[in-house]
Amino acid sequence: MSSYTAPPATGRSSEPPIDQPYYGAPIGAAVKRFFTKYATFSGRASRSEYWWWTLVVIIVSIVLNVLSLALGGSGIGQGDMSSMTAGATVITVIASLWTLATIIPTLALAWRRLHDTNRSGAWYLLVLIPLIGSIILIVWFASAAKPEGQRFDR
Repeated sequence: MSSYTAPPATGRSSEPPIDQPYYGAPIGAAVKRFFTKYATFSGRASRSEYWWWTLVVIIVSIVLNVLSLALGGSGIGQGDMSSMTAGATVITVIASLWTLATIIPTLALAWRRLHDTNRSGAWYLLVLIPLIGSIILIVWFASAAKPEGQRFDR
């Protein structure tokens, strides 16, 4: 079993191995690691890896919604597709493909983030409990890493 890598003080110069969490990851490294670990449910993910990816998803969703509205649609996931313009339909298809392409790795990232807090990834199923489950998960995703979480490393 590998040793626990504590979050860096400041100025970390090298990226940790891909099978270890990257504490203090910049946005580019977090996105790169997200796609590199596409369907990896084992191991851990740092807070920065998780939250940078969450920010990227929010920004992409906003951009796609604005484009859909600007092209005569009613927003992604809103209204009737039969009344949309061709441009809005294209954006909706792109948004659907984006969602399909990122749903499994997003789930895997959340699973690994829970591991970093020394919780089983199966706790993600709390999302099935309306409101309360999501609130609990957000608190856990925001919590600090625990050294005991290294038990989830290979």
